[in-house]
Amino acid sequence: MILTHCAACAAPLGLALGKKCGRCSTRYCGPACQEQHWKEGGHDQLCKLIKKAGGAEQYNANTKYTEAVSVAAEACAEDTKGQTCYICTQALHWKTKEGLVRMCACRGTAGFAHVSCLAEQAKILVDDAEERNLDYEIRDSRWARWTACGLCEQEYHGVVLCALGWACWKTYVSRPEDSNTIRTCAIGVLAHGLGDAGRHEERLQIQQTQFSTQMRLGLSEQELLATRCNIAVCLEELGRDEEALALRRECYATSKRLNVANPGDLYIDVLNLSKSLLDTHRHTEARSFLREQLPKARRALGPADDTLFKLRWNYALSLCDTGASREDVLEATTLLEELSSTAQRVYGPSNPVAAGVKRDLAHARRKLASSTDS
Repeated sequence: MILTHCAACAAPLGLALGKKCGRCSTRYCGPACQEQHWKEGGHDQLCKLIKKAGGAEQYNANTKYTEAVSVAAEACAEDTKGQTCYICTQALHWKTKEGLVRMCACRGTAGFAHVSCLAEQAKILVDDAEERNLDYEIRDSRWARWTACGLCEQEYHGVVLCALGWACWKTYVSRPEDSNTIRTCAIGVLAHGLGDAGRHEERLQIQQTQFSTQMRLGLSEQELLATRCNIAVCLEELGRDEEALALRRECYATSKRLNVANPGDLYIDVLNLSKSLLDTHRHTEARSFLREQLPKARRALGPADDTLFKLRWNYALSLCDTGASREDVLEATTLLEELSSTAQRVYGPSNPVAAGVKRDLAHARRKLASSTDS
């Protein structure tokens, strides 16, 4: 279940299933709320409609999808004036009357589309791959159409990705709930879209529910670990840094045990933990942790690896805390100069990574200029 609040009082239902309407499966925190919602909340009028739509989850997904499409089309209205959908060739969708969207890297008149058309195209491609039992690589490339433009192949972002997340969930919510269905993947697309649109509270609720579902279905520790890492991201975005740090510590301990043969995955968890330590102003612990991890990461990943680059960046930041010695700040400045040069060359000067390193380098230089030995 993805519905996470009582339909009557809006109280969070947590990981419990709560009480469900026997006809349409609308969720409540208990019999009293269910009775009150039927008598005074209008559920007696909606129940048959919700059941006809496919039940409470499908009805909720349909409603949220319609809202998200409207938001996305409005956000893109100025950029899409006078354009037509590259799929159906119409300005307004023939059935839904929705406007166009585009949040990708297409140039000129390419890439304008209706969310409904993008969703239908993705569904057709995924259905065909399922029916023909195509190999994993082809299925994966077709599944990517739920999140990325079919022309420029760049991932959509913001409210457009959010709308496609609801489209994906609306499409597959009625699939069976077991460990190997496409329904599980659809939850992930929805969570990703919500996060990209800045709706982190909703994303957190969905991912916590996803985790409880995975636990109930007996998914692997590796799959559970991935969801817990995503939950930590939500907590960080919501400013709940201490909770995020506690979860990052647990994820790192699990990853260290599971990913002995997968250093790429392990050092992503090292990177995430070091970031949480910095976010909670534990610079001394972060510095000690990274000094231990960096030589091992270099051997495992190679000197040109992106994760190693970001680990070194975090190490430089750990040297620039309040009260740092001049030697520490000098080391940080030297390292950031090297990283800035690399970032300009590898990522390009307009890339957020290059801009971020350049900003931190400027801060370190100012700190160095005003510092004295402690």
